[in-house]
Amino acid sequence: MACVVPPRKKKKGQYGVAELKTLGKELLSSASHINNLPLLLTFVSPSSPPHHVLESLLSLHSFFLPLLPQLPSSAATAASSSSSTDVDQSQLIYLTWLRSKFDEFVKSLIYVLVSPQSDETLKELVLDTVMEFVKVANGGNFHSAIYHRLLHCIVHSTSPAEVLVDLLASKYFKYIDVRYFTFISLKKLARTLEGKDTSDDTIASGDGTDESQLSSNMEGVIRNFYYTISHVPSLEDLDNISDFEMWSRSESDHKQLSGDVDAGDKQLKRHKHNNNVLSAAKIAKKMKLKFTNAWIAYLRLPLPLDLYKEVLVNLHQAVIPHLSNPIMLSDFLTRSYDIGGIVSVMALSSLYVLMTQYGLEYPNFYEKLYALLVPSIFMAKHRARFFQLLDSCLKSPLLPAYLAASFAKKLSRLLLAVPPSGALVITALIHNILRRHPSINCLVHREDGVDEGEDDHRTDDGNAATLDNAKTGALPCQKPGIDHFNNGETNPKKSGAMRSSLWEIDTILHHYCPPVSRFALSLENDLTVRAKTSEVNVGDFSAGSYATILGAEISRRVKRVPPAFYKATPTTLFSETDFAGWTFKCEETPETIVDNNENATKDLSEHKCSSVK
Repeated sequence: MACVVPPRKKKKGQYGVAELKTLGKELLSSASHINNLPLLLTFVSPSSPPHHVLESLLSLHSFFLPLLPQLPSSAATAASSSSSTDVDQSQLIYLTWLRSKFDEFVKSLIYVLVSPQSDETLKELVLDTVMEFVKVANGGNFHSAIYHRLLHCIVHSTSPAEVLVDLLASKYFKYIDVRYFTFISLKKLARTLEGKDTSDDTIASGDGTDESQLSSNMEGVIRNFYYTISHVPSLEDLDNISDFEMWSRSESDHKQLSGDVDAGDKQLKRHKHNNNVLSAAKIAKKMKLKFTNAWIAYLRLPLPLDLYKEVLVNLHQAVIPHLSNPIMLSDFLTRSYDIGGIVSVMALSSLYVLMTQYGLEYPNFYEKLYALLVPSIFMAKHRARFFQLLDSCLKSPLLPAYLAASFAKKLSRLLLAVPPSGALVITALIHNILRRHPSINCLVHREDGVDEGEDDHRTDDGNAATLDNAKTGALPCQKPGIDHFNNGETNPKKSGAMRSSLWEIDTILHHYCPPVSRFALSLENDLTVRAKTSEVNVGDFSAGSYATILGAEISRRVKRVPPAFYKATPTTLFSETDFAGWTFKCEETPETIVDNNENATKDLSEHKCSSVK
């Protein structure tokens, strides 16, 4: 179905507003002026002046509204009835012609509505006219065909659909039947888009597709689709509502919502449903089913990468709670989680909801979660949510010791490469891991030569050699200063974390940022004594940055000010003598660059001389 401009007749002469008003009055006064109808239809176009469109619209709306109950449902229905002898053939031909003109009028209205050339002030009035025809043009029943055509043109519009969708959301999405038929139409549109795509594998995978691989038209359609489906309100507390506000008050629409009749089958199955009571529970079930079908159909489309990320971010709050069976998203989310990088971080929230609330089993979950611990995650936009989920995933006391040790060691290694805000959240995570899993507290302090977590896969000769070395005091299998942790291993079971220690924590005890060094002192406590310790709220540190740290330090009350005396107020954090050959000035001129190079050479030579002495 495509929205095309209806054929227009060439205008003979110039028509003003007064002439159009006269044509409309003549059309409404007598059937002898029926030829004014095609002429008025030519003015319902985006290229016409707004006041001409308005005047023609008002006249045509007043003309068609009382005739709608007499018009045949379609031209095919009229043709099939033309053989009947008890019907005036001339009257039938006349009504069939009027029906074709009404369809032409609706197409013109929708085209004016979605065209970027149309005047913005007219769009609300045009939308109200179309929705009124949706309400009354089908004998009082909801006219799903006109509404589907409207949504089809909005989604396929070359211009963004925000304005029209916002109008629908503010005025019509509050009606339960409008939402119901919106989901039905969106499912059909998604199936049509899925069939138009040439790559079935791309659709089935649901992976984020690079924007360069999509045509601009297809990409715009997918974006308009998402904006439409995401602005349909959810049905919260639906079971407690007994009276629903509906756009169409017909009895058949009530039956369709409360029964098991789809939009295409309502004419065939309407006689099977005699229950006139609108049940809230039945409506909730039907709405969830239509909501689920529409979203599942949409997620099969090749989403652009930025839109794919946005969908993943909102999925766990806006979609999953309202699905009839949330486990249906497991394939989409596991594929997203396997992609890696920021996409996996965004899919983690929804996947965690399915695992904890809906019983989803994902055997490789912790391996994928372990692979996400990279330095770039501490600069990601959604890092706060990720760290809170990471802390929740490591909360279970049933986790094996090697898994808890691998996460603790991986996080401690990241201490060497993250900003101060990242060091704070890592310290909080390690604090909670050590408190929840006392079996890995041996990693906090391990002397050289003590190999408590050695693997049990040694040969008998290796055991004998180890025993002999222990008697003589020699330990060839572990040299002082050797860390058995393999930071590049993606499998936490093979990382060797149980044979290592958390020596990286000692480095942040001397961190240049005071909050980091102060907070690291909490790890020196015996966290196995649960009565004297408590878990740290990771959410207090997960969204930290340089600005939050500086603000906290400025507002902190200092009991004892450390003595310090400066002849001049310091302007930099580090002095130039601390880093020979470097400068910390913001602006440099060619002359200062030459001086800095000479000073760097001089400082370097003096440093070499002092080393020789």
